[in-house]
Amino acid sequence: MQLTILGSGTSFGVPVIGCACAVCTSSDPRDRRTRVSAVIESDAGTRLLIDTPPEMRLQLTRAGIPAVDAVLYTHDHADHIHGIDDLRVLSVRGGRLPVYGPAETLERIAHRFNYIFDETVLAPPGTSKPELVPIPLTAGEPVDIAGMVVLPLAFEHGATTVFGYRVGEAAYVTDVKTVPAEAIGRLHGVRVLVLNALFERPHPTHLSIPEAIEVARAVGAERTILTHLTHKVSHVDLAARLPEGIEPAYDGLCVAF
Repeated sequence: MQLTILGSGTSFGVPVIGCACAVCTSSDPRDRRTRVSAVIESDAGTRLLIDTPPEMRLQLTRAGIPAVDAVLYTHDHADHIHGIDDLRVLSVRGGRLPVYGPAETLERIAHRFNYIFDETVLAPPGTSKPELVPIPLTAGEPVDIAGMVVLPLAFEHGATTVFGYRVGEAAYVTDVKTVPAEAIGRLHGVRVLVLNALFERPHPTHLSIPEAIEVARAVGAERTILTHLTHKVSHVDLAARLPEGIEPAYDGLCVAF
């Protein structure tokens, strides 16, 4: 299996509009961070896309990914869903595309993008719209999606509940403030853990970098990759001071497991 980090940046992206800091003006391509997303590909070649951020089209074309078999939504914040219309070409080519996530998330997405999910809204002749099938998931209940066993796990993100996903020996957990002991138990045994890490200081809705390191140690994955990174830290600087086995994500990073 393979996991590809499509985007590794916070909700502002990096560079940030109007910012001339050292990271926003960096020549290191690893410091150019689009909004967070990832793809997990099975040995059979099926692919699960996690979230549809605003840069999704650019991310998929850059990574050379021509199709996906399903979408897993973590939650409905703008930086995770506002590329949804670009699922249009994928569903037109491959047929109606299943999209999974928390029931409340799918309901809010359907309300916000009613033209997609309201079957009475027809695309004008000669045009198209995304053809999506929403399928709610229940936290803690594994499900087979495109030949991969996906375990959704619920986490706190301020007033919002987000889903992280364990897929075999990999797990993708972003936009979480805490990782409770029960979830750590369900994550034990993963070889690759993708985990959000925002600032050095505490944040009300996200793990800080020190908090993410503690979670990584508790889970014990061979390789932990920190994502949802801001312009407050460069790739080189963060990589140099992280403990062994923990590293910063960057757009385009591929991990086989």
